[in-house]
Amino acid sequence: MGAQWKAKHRETAANAKGKIMGKLAKEIQIAARSGADPDMNPRLRLAIVQAKKASMTRETLDRAIRKGAGLDGDAVQYQAVSYEGFAPHQVPLIVECLTDNVNRTVAQIRVLFRKGQLGASGSVAWDFNHVGLIEATPEGDADPEMAAIEAGAQDFEEGEEAGSTLFITDTTDLDAVQKALPEQGFTVVSAKIGYTPKNPVSAASLSAEALAEVEAFLEAIDENDDVQNVYVGLTD
Repeated sequence: MGAQWKAKHRETAANAKGKIMGKLAKEIQIAARSGADPDMNPRLRLAIVQAKKASMTRETLDRAIRKGAGLDGDAVQYQAVSYEGFAPHQVPLIVECLTDNVNRTVAQIRVLFRKGQLGASGSVAWDFNHVGLIEATPEGDADPEMAAIEAGAQDFEEGEEAGSTLFITDTTDLDAVQKALPEQGFTVVSAKIGYTPKNPVSAASLSAEALAEVEAFLEAIDENDDVQNVYVGLTD
């Protein structure tokens, strides 16, 4: 599914640290709208964990928190927008963006979709499940299946990082499950509301040339500065 493709892509994009930091800073700023204290703000706490994991400097981290919370009188004005459509060869995808200029973003997205097909709102979303996504790493020999059952997750699968597990939940259960997972021997790395595809296209059904076209399209989308998440209906 999309998360598996993204993991492969991010390995090849490891040198694009500036773009990664920019996206992490945006997430911190958006999260900090609900409060600058990570102890009282779960979304901010997780965003900080991810930023530190990516080696974001303390100065950059503090600046993003203060800007998002408006502590310096300069509150962030990002707007969340999403786009739906198809990559080449009818591979469905949902693109989530955070932008300070919607007109700029939609113009860029239209250009990026020239090799695919940009659809109207709802044209692709019906083919995805709207779910909670929690990536967590095990401590010792913690069992993901038992953890999913005990914590109340709907399902689980291999995560983006080696050895990690992606727990899938109902959107309303995201917070409860992420709080329960540590009791089952898992450390939560990230938690968010996102999408999983219902009927993903099999990469094995595409020729090598076709798959390369799809991956090039997805890479261009993911590299856009305003794009935060890309959910793709593609499976190995």
